[in-house]
Amino acid sequence: MKPLILLRLARLVLHMLFGMALCAWLFPWLGRAARERHVRRWSRHLLSMCNVRVEHAQEAGRALPRAMVVANHVSWLDIFVINTVHPCRFVAKAEIRAWPLLGWLSERAGTVFIARGQRRELRHVFQGLVEHLAAGERIAFFPQGTTALQGESLPFHPNLFEAAIDARVPVQPFALAYLDGAGLAHPAVEYGADVTFVQSMIAVLGAGQITARLCCLPAIDSCGAHRRELALAAQTAVGAALSGGRSEAVEAGRGRGATA
Repeated sequence: MKPLILLRLARLVLHMLFGMALCAWLFPWLGRAARERHVRRWSRHLLSMCNVRVEHAQEAGRALPRAMVVANHVSWLDIFVINTVHPCRFVAKAEIRAWPLLGWLSERAGTVFIARGQRRELRHVFQGLVEHLAAGERIAFFPQGTTALQGESLPFHPNLFEAAIDARVPVQPFALAYLDGAGLAHPAVEYGADVTFVQSMIAVLGAGQITARLCCLPAIDSCGAHRRELALAAQTAVGAALSGGRSEAVEAGRGRGATA
């Protein structure tokens, strides 16, 4: 491993340890707004150490303070990219809890973990999501259920969209892309099934400049909707935005008359 990557990795580990200290000693005494400021600042520093620059586009839609956020899933970086702009309580697969340092940090930061195949636990988690949304929190998840190669479109699973309907909050889609200096999909962030978390982290640290483009899309009203309808509308909006069809993305979001 190159000395520069080792140095960046050491800085990243120290930053994670600092984040663990914040979660353990400071977060229990802070209100939601203060915690979100710390999460935003900490995430920005982490991405800076990874040489990732966030480019936030809101021309298609306006981010709502209270919504269920959904996005395409490319990399472990996705959570931190979204948190630099709009800190959320994330829903993630249970395997992430075992990630070195980041798994513990994610749990203490409020991430809700779901174990596959455990229906009883899923019902309990679902009720918790409804309560968090009803209390005014922003919940986020990746409805693809797994990471996908950039440019690859996977279906959005509809199950968790039911929480937005029950809590009577809109669904806010985001489109995520990672670009190199030429504006093309950056290969270093690809996080397929054959790539471990550590391998992906080392690839990112040695990749040079990465631009994470986060596009906020129009919110989709959940009132009177079916979860499959919401999932398809969000998938269409995100897919159109990633392929450059911004007008289609706007239409997909506005078709249900989204409200703030």
